[in-house]
Amino acid sequence: MQNKVILITGSTDGIGRQAAVELAALGATVLIHGRNATRGKVVVEEIQTSTGNRKVDLLIADLSSLDQVRELAAEVQRRYDRLDVLLNNAGVFMNERKLTTDGFEMTYGVNHLAPFLLTNLLLDLLKKSAPARVVTVSSVAHTRGRIDFENLQAEKTFGGYYAYALSKLANVLFTYQLAHQLEGTGVTSNCLHPGVIGTKLLRSGFNMPGATTADGAETLIHLASSPDVEHVTGRYFQNKISISSSPVTYDETLQRELWKVSQKHTGLLP
Repeated sequence: MQNKVILITGSTDGIGRQAAVELAALGATVLIHGRNATRGKVVVEEIQTSTGNRKVDLLIADLSSLDQVRELAAEVQRRYDRLDVLLNNAGVFMNERKLTTDGFEMTYGVNHLAPFLLTNLLLDLLKKSAPARVVTVSSVAHTRGRIDFENLQAEKTFGGYYAYALSKLANVLFTYQLAHQLEGTGVTSNCLHPGVIGTKLLRSGFNMPGATTADGAETLIHLASSPDVEHVTGRYFQNKISISSSPVTYDETLQRELWKVSQKHTGLLP
């Protein structure tokens, strides 16, 4: 991974941090993203010390603000002339309905709209760096998700798991449509279920134990770095193996419809 530049959202803790450690150990330039600058600086120093790799940078943005997502993309473009891997890892689970600064339901806003916007804003840099990869962390919860365009913001009813499953289904639909749009560019788009991992999200959303972050990071690292998947795109992975996602994710009409709605919500389409 020498000379490769990797941006990992939500990488100051959990599986994102673990992926950052291991990718830095492989020699990549790793861009750590978090919301808290003080914590972020500590994580950067820890990764630099443990891996001996000084090429670890810090970017601060609150992904519940689309303006901050735009600023994050702009900062990446200011600091770097290439981006080999974008790893959309950040996510939340909400036990009650809250809104982002832009007025969207928080789970939908952070888990779907933020990576949708960030990816689109960084596409030119990714294409310029091809072969490049977009990796998006979904979840097996997507199989329980349902896209109801009349309830994307939980306008009618809210349930923490309902909102989370919807957002993770949106991640897969986004991944597949992005792969279609990127055909011939040298940029791949894949998503994954990391496993049931003992992170803050699991504890807050499900109040249950899970596997280690090292286990959870394995498929992220595989998709970000393995030559075996360099030309693989439009797939859903679990345990480093491509498997079928839920049947609804292959509905191209639904993919395109969600894409258009997401463009409108993020201001990419008037």
